[in-house]
Amino acid sequence: MTVLPDDGLSLAAEFPDATHEQWQRLVAGVLRKSGKEVSDDAAEDALSTTLEDGLRARPLYSALDSAPDPGLPGFAPFTRGGRAEGNTLGGWDVRQRHTVADNGAVLADLENGVASLWLAVGAGGFPVSSLGPVLDGVYLDLAPVVLEAGREVEPAARELLRLYEERGVARDAARGNLGADPLGHEARTGDDGFDFAPVAALARRCAEEYPGLRALTVDALPYHEAGGSAAQELGSSLATGVAYLRELTGAGLSVEQAAAQLEFRYAATADQFLTIAKLRAARRLWARVAEVCGAPGGQVQHAVTSPVMMSRRDPWVNMLRATVATLAAGVGGAESVTVLPFDHALGLPDAFARRIARNTSTILVEESHLARVIDPAGGSWYVERLTDELAHAGWEFFQRIEQQGGQAAALRSGRIGEDLAATWATRSAKLAKRREPVTGVSEFPNLAERLVEREPAPAPPPGGLPRVRRDEAYENLRARSDAHLAATGTRPRIFLAALGPAAAHTARLTFASNLFQAGGIEPVTDGTFEDSGATEACLCSSDALYEEQAAEVTASLKSAGAAQVFLAGRPGQYSGVDAYVFAGCDAVAVLSATLDRMGVS
Repeated sequence: MTVLPDDGLSLAAEFPDATHEQWQRLVAGVLRKSGKEVSDDAAEDALSTTLEDGLRARPLYSALDSAPDPGLPGFAPFTRGGRAEGNTLGGWDVRQRHTVADNGAVLADLENGVASLWLAVGAGGFPVSSLGPVLDGVYLDLAPVVLEAGREVEPAARELLRLYEERGVARDAARGNLGADPLGHEARTGDDGFDFAPVAALARRCAEEYPGLRALTVDALPYHEAGGSAAQELGSSLATGVAYLRELTGAGLSVEQAAAQLEFRYAATADQFLTIAKLRAARRLWARVAEVCGAPGGQVQHAVTSPVMMSRRDPWVNMLRATVATLAAGVGGAESVTVLPFDHALGLPDAFARRIARNTSTILVEESHLARVIDPAGGSWYVERLTDELAHAGWEFFQRIEQQGGQAAALRSGRIGEDLAATWATRSAKLAKRREPVTGVSEFPNLAERLVEREPAPAPPPGGLPRVRRDEAYENLRARSDAHLAATGTRPRIFLAALGPAAAHTARLTFASNLFQAGGIEPVTDGTFEDSGATEACLCSSDALYEEQAAEVTASLKSAGAAQVFLAGRPGQYSGVDAYVFAGCDAVAVLSATLDRMGVS
């Protein structure tokens, strides 16, 4: 009889350790049954997922997957966190954004869990003159204020500093960021005439008089919102940070003072592991820059849930996306997190949306205890390897920008815009083919749901890099359908002809129904084609029944007036069938052409 050790954990001690090669052979055996003849590393590659920036997520990671020592939290290279204590002393800073002069909304946020304010003033926000009324009743020594003022950063900063003085806030108690970001402003607007001298003066004043106040933000959101990848976001932020260090030191600040004036802003997406790795890689890369410049130190991070992932249709799903993104931002070690309200893409958020946004962080910190562990993803073979690979990809993009003369030169030459556009084109193809699904939009759409309406938000400044959204191609299709409904009283329709028993047709009937609804085309499954009000039809069944009935049913539908007959399944030699819809087809192209034929403009 085998005697177990006292800890009771070695239940499989008598079994030999499995090897990586044994696992690969088992994988190859399973793939062989599905018709794929692969072996060894090729078997593992067959289960790998291609990510952006040339990265791949493999199906299995082990201790053999090496990565550099991430160090300890609060120490170089800061991969595991910029502070030794992480977010364990009360969680991350919950920072909410306001674009209109609504003092009531600001106070409601602060009274219900928000710790700091992000205020958009000037173009794309409220007037600088409204800053005082907006902050009426706010304890400025307790609630940090972060400004986003574009070209109006100097008057906005002066007004905020005046409020500190007027309300008796001690200079060492002031916290936040004046939000100067000349290159970010240029990326947003194309305006390259931003004078850096006032920014340097603000930075010098903060360094000398306001130790808790920073003057500059390195905002990577313009590159993310233009369709950039995680590595492009990292590389652009590094190049921008380096450009600001050069300007500030050239204006007389020490390297230590200049580095201390920067706060970095990154997007947090529903791809939780990529977000975690991005924030960890960003700290590691900036630590390397700071080391080379002679000012070793950590990177202060502000994470914002991605506007690109926010959908206008079925916006309630955005709550789930934002929850995953917030979790990733917290696990990734961001000091401050902004959760955009679920109706952000529709206009000004209402009180309910703001409440859900701030409570997202509260639940993750207070109820899920996410902040009780420093770097909870640290030690994961996958996360450590992904962090390392993403760091190398981000550094490579940063070097390319520097070779082009720096961030300003790369922006003005159009090279950055071209790189971002190429990345977005690749991603758009995946979205069009539904390889990257958008729940509630390209998958499981609900045509009966009314579009949520909100008051318009202040328009952002025009020009600069584009702003993209994952839902935009499908949103255009749905808007065409909505216009047709408003004009005629009905949506464009397609008749789904189900052949055989439910067991034979249900899967493809569901697939076709989802696909056509993604373009605003209403599927009709009951009755006959003549009674459906449709002009086109789609056959839905199994391959076996297609062989027996497809040609006959297609001929019957066309004799009844069907102008186009689709078949749900892989392309085959079925007489009379005009087109095929299948997993991986270009759904946007199919739906757009279908609406064109139906006269839906």
